[in-house]
Amino acid sequence: MRIGVPKEIKNHEYRVGLVPSSVTELVAQGHDVLIEKDAGLGAGLPDEAYHAAGATIVDGPDAIFDRAELIVKVKEPLPEERRKLKPGQILFTYLHLAPDPEQTRDLLLSGATCIAYETVTSPSGALPLLTPMSEVAGRLAPQVGAHYLEKAEGGRGILLGGVPGVPAAEVVVLGGGVSGTHAATIAHGMGATVTVVDRSAEALRRIAVQFGSQVRTLFSTRDALRQVVARADLLIGAVLVPGAAAPKLVTREMVSTMKPGSVLVDIAIDQGGCSETSRPTTHSEPTYVVDDVVHYCVTNMPGAVARTSTFALNNVTLPFVLAIANKGWRDALRQDEYLRKGLNIYSGKITCRPVAEAQGLHYTPPDVVLA
Repeated sequence: MRIGVPKEIKNHEYRVGLVPSSVTELVAQGHDVLIEKDAGLGAGLPDEAYHAAGATIVDGPDAIFDRAELIVKVKEPLPEERRKLKPGQILFTYLHLAPDPEQTRDLLLSGATCIAYETVTSPSGALPLLTPMSEVAGRLAPQVGAHYLEKAEGGRGILLGGVPGVPAAEVVVLGGGVSGTHAATIAHGMGATVTVVDRSAEALRRIAVQFGSQVRTLFSTRDALRQVVARADLLIGAVLVPGAAAPKLVTREMVSTMKPGSVLVDIAIDQGGCSETSRPTTHSEPTYVVDDVVHYCVTNMPGAVARTSTFALNNVTLPFVLAIANKGWRDALRQDEYLRKGLNIYSGKITCRPVAEAQGLHYTPPDVVLA
């Protein structure tokens, strides 16, 4: 199979779909790999490394989209990329379609087969291709929040860990999943006072076992959220409903009760965000202020640490890329029910139920298109 990796064009997105070691594996199994010139530079991966691994370096994205049967990316295709997709072409990347009707429409019109990293599952019900980026985003959130709590950045002028005789910042993490757990780990390590809020008793028990009494846990109700949001110096939104739009747990009214100069980092923004006041931002313009609360809602947070993120992502995507390339996408999905759940769009049909429900569109089960 001919596999193409275009250079990412999202604002300050430096990750790349394949690293040279992944290219080596694909070439060794008889596949052709096309890499757009300088696609890996942002992650510290020069064209020479890809050439040595057996890839063909091509100029510009057109050569990728014109020639590749399978396109491997990191972030969702932007409008200029979506226009290049062709019927029958396979796109394998993060899509986050539920809150993005414009992208959904374009991909339906393209006729391409679109498989989303974030809805591939595992036998345990986990999301193996989302997990490493959730880990990165979770670990970044307290770091980012600490920066924007600085007075020069519009924050309250609070040191996250405090100093002897001065209280540490109050960090509230909404969601005890992968991102939330990693956010709590780093915030606690930085010396903050941390509370994790979730409506899953199992998640709260796991947090309690992992951190003991050093991290507080709170069962999520509307009243509990109102109280805990109001006292947060840093609020981290780490709520995930697989494939679906994030629930708006934090209302505009709750945000208005937060302290002036407090910070909201919404990791869930890829799925629409978990606050009514959240809207997507970029690394170029990462923040805005609502009711004196600094909002950081960058949709590709892991792109800030591109090298770490790229290798972490390739560790989990490579087996699936190999399966699609070796078997063809139909047989790969027929033989792997967990990869099958990654199929979001096929030839003008939506094949992911949460996406269809979020946008009020017709749903076609993957088994129907694979029959």
